[in-house]
Amino acid sequence: SERIMEVSNFILLALTGILAASVPLALVWTATGTHQYRKLAWVIAFFTFDLIVFGGFTRLTDSGLGCPDWPGCYGEANPFLAHAHIAAAEALMPTGPVTTMKAWIEMIHRFLAMGIGVMIIGLMAASWLEWRRARARGGKPAHGPLLPPVMFLWVCVQGAFGAWTVTMKLQPIIVTLHLLFGLTLLALAVWLGGREDRLTAPPRFSPVAAPVSVLRKLRPLAWLAGAVLLVQLALGGWVSPNYATLACSDFPLCNGQIVPEMDWQHGFTLWRELGKTAAGHYLPFSALTAIHWVHRNFALVVVLVLGYTAWRAWRLPGLHGTARNLALVLAAQATTGIATVFLNFPLPIAVLHNAGAAGLVLLVTMLNYKVQYQLELALRSPRREAATSASHP
Repeated sequence: SERIMEVSNFILLALTGILAASVPLALVWTATGTHQYRKLAWVIAFFTFDLIVFGGFTRLTDSGLGCPDWPGCYGEANPFLAHAHIAAAEALMPTGPVTTMKAWIEMIHRFLAMGIGVMIIGLMAASWLEWRRARARGGKPAHGPLLPPVMFLWVCVQGAFGAWTVTMKLQPIIVTLHLLFGLTLLALAVWLGGREDRLTAPPRFSPVAAPVSVLRKLRPLAWLAGAVLLVQLALGGWVSPNYATLACSDFPLCNGQIVPEMDWQHGFTLWRELGKTAAGHYLPFSALTAIHWVHRNFALVVVLVLGYTAWRAWRLPGLHGTARNLALVLAAQATTGIATVFLNFPLPIAVLHNAGAAGLVLLVTMLNYKVQYQLELALRSPRREAATSASHP
C-alpha cells in the first residue's frame, strides 16, 4: 500500500510538471507565424529567468525547507494533501521553517522547475525530429541537435542539487552551486535563443557591421566580463545562504572601518553545515563579515569591467541595444546592492538584486554571442573576401 502511494504521488507530481508546461507549450505551437522552435527557446529562457527570481524569493523568505523532503511535501504531491503534517509542524513552531505559506512557496518553485524540464524535453524532441528530417532530405539541419540535450542533462543536474539543498538542510555550498547551475541554464537558453534568431532572421552580410580588428579586441573583453561576473555570482551566492547580507551595516565603510575584523578561514571553508564551522562550532560574526566584504569589494571590479565592456560595444552597430541594457542593469544592480544595506535588507529590494544578477547573466551572454557572430559575419563579408583575393593573386 505504501509503495502504491509513492508511485501515485510520483505520477501526480509528473502530471503537475506537464500541466505547468502545457500552457506555454500550447501558446508556442499554436502561435501565428513560423519558427516555433525559436519561440520555444526564448520561452524556456523567460521561464528560467523567472525560476531564478522565484528561487531567490524562496531563499529570502526562508522557504527552502517549507517542505522538508523531496520531491514531494511530506511524501505527498502537494501541500493540499500534506496539510495535516504542515499544520502540525506550524503549530509546534509558528515562525519555524515549515508553514503553509512557506510550503506553497517551495512547491511552486519545484513545479516551475519541473515545467521547465518538460519544455526542454519538448525542445529536445523538436530538435531531434528536425535533424532526422534534414538527414532524410540529404540536407544540413537548421537546428544543431547538441545544445538541447546538454540543457536537458544540465536541468537534471540542477534538479539533483535542488534535492540536495533540501536533504542536506540548506548547506551553503549546495545552495550556492544550485544557484550557479540555474544561472548557467539561463545562459545556455539565451545562447540557444540568440542562435535561433540568427538562423530565422539572418542579417545581411554586407556591409560589415564593425571592423574585424575592433571585434577581435572586443571578444576577449566580453569573455573577461563573463568570467568576472561568474566570480561575483559565486560570491553573491555564498553571501545569501550564509546570511551575511547585513554583516556590514554601513556603506562604503564596513562597520565603521575600511578593513574590519575578518575571519577568512571559517568564512570561506566551503564544506560545512549552515551557520557552523567545519568543526561544528557556531560560525563567528567575523566570518560573515569576511564573506560580505569580499562580495562588496569585488563588485567594484564587476562595475569597472562590465561598464568598460558596455562602453566599448555601445557605438557598434548590432551591439548598441545590448550594451545600453547592460549598462542600465549594471547601474540598477549596484543601486539595489547599496540599498539592501542602507534599508536593512527589505525583501523587495533583495529580490530585485537577485533578478539583476540574472539580468546581467542574460545580457553578458547575449553580448558574447553577438560579438562572436558579428566577428564571423565580418570574416565572411564579400569585401573582406575580395580584399583577400586581391592580395593573393
